[in-house]
Amino acid sequence: MDSKIKEFMDVVRSKNPGEDEFLQAVQEVVETVWDFYQDNPHYIKAKILERMTEPERVIMFRVPWIDDRGEVQVNRGYRVEFNSAIGPYKGGLRFHPSVTLSGLKFLGFEQTFKNSLTSLPMGGGKGGSDFNPKGKSDIEIMRFCQAFMSELFRHIGPNTDVPAGDIGVGGREIGYLFGMYKKLRNEFTGVLTGKGIEYGGSLIRPEATGFGAIYFVREMLALRNDSINGKTIALSGFGNVAWGAALKAVELGAKVVTISGPDGYIYDPKGLDSEKIEYMLELRATNQDVVAPYAERFGAHFFAGKRPWEQKVDIAIPCAIQNELNESDAQKLIANGCILIAEASNMGCTTEAAYLASDKILFAPGKAVNAGGVATSGLEMSQNSIRLSWTIEEVDARLNQIMINIHSSCVKYGTELTGKINYIKGANIGGFVKVADAMIAQGVV
Repeated sequence: MDSKIKEFMDVVRSKNPGEDEFLQAVQEVVETVWDFYQDNPHYIKAKILERMTEPERVIMFRVPWIDDRGEVQVNRGYRVEFNSAIGPYKGGLRFHPSVTLSGLKFLGFEQTFKNSLTSLPMGGGKGGSDFNPKGKSDIEIMRFCQAFMSELFRHIGPNTDVPAGDIGVGGREIGYLFGMYKKLRNEFTGVLTGKGIEYGGSLIRPEATGFGAIYFVREMLALRNDSINGKTIALSGFGNVAWGAALKAVELGAKVVTISGPDGYIYDPKGLDSEKIEYMLELRATNQDVVAPYAERFGAHFFAGKRPWEQKVDIAIPCAIQNELNESDAQKLIANGCILIAEASNMGCTTEAAYLASDKILFAPGKAVNAGGVATSGLEMSQNSIRLSWTIEEVDARLNQIMINIHSSCVKYGTELTGKINYIKGANIGGFVKVADAMIAQGVV
């Protein structure tokens, strides 16, 4: 590591001790933008990297609520408002026992670059709670959402901070959160995205992250005169991201052979079809976090406690959670002939896996690949602002063009002297430039 980068990172580490996920995300960005940063001394003078790695605001609060037994429960709520240089803070809310400040700072930092890549006017933010919705009744989830929003409402708004859903926060939770916000503020505004179609949501929002990921992969392959048609794909996860990716991949002629959950993964050599993809939604609706029933229903293979990266596939797309694909997994994929890994989950690969894949095969990071979700949230914000709803075809066409533009930005900033495209570098610099220029224009604030 360059001594100057090490010196910079030592300062960041001293300010954020023990926040491994956040530090991992910062180091990846700093290492890839450093040369560009040094070539533009006006960024150095304005201390842009030092300012970018500090969130503008961190809000932490208690969330007391009453369960079905009448007992008081207490969770912790967060909102990390990372950067508003190019628009209102934008990023999801995550309800999961693993939620920590470090994790949310990493996600908010990544979100800043991702949102910049979309070219839409959205800053970066993230939030959530260590509340676990698994095993809770609808009434308990409603009570928790209302208690959570009773504090969060003070800090958000359509021109300030526009949260969305994330892990553990789907359409049901967004509905309860929106209802409480509307009651507390006595106004109907587009303060949340991922809303139901009946009250301001956008068509294809649930599928958008997966759709966008496949559009990005299609562009990566097209640049080398290849096609996604006929390719075999391994997906992890079985939620909205994997579901959307499976839908679009099959539509474009690919064969998806894996999905996964905390219990293990499914290998279906026949590939997913419309019936099997629909069943993914049924599995998700059970709220049990298991995929084993898929094997029983469709006669596929189930591998308990394992990840799908040991299978021979052309393309691997992690769709579940951060650091779910490690260096050993990447080595297996490459040895088995995999030609492309694309992160549809946020930081889905460990640093070692990402660098190995980037060196050996095509690799693209989450901030570029999975930007379709937040891009469509931005399109939902636009529809709310003009009080109109676009058709599926209009939203999908806009999403498609946004992903094409993101890919072009990665190529512009990531093409090396050898002609190889470093998508990690391209995505980071592409996202950095717009935010940095806006920060300079607005002064030291």
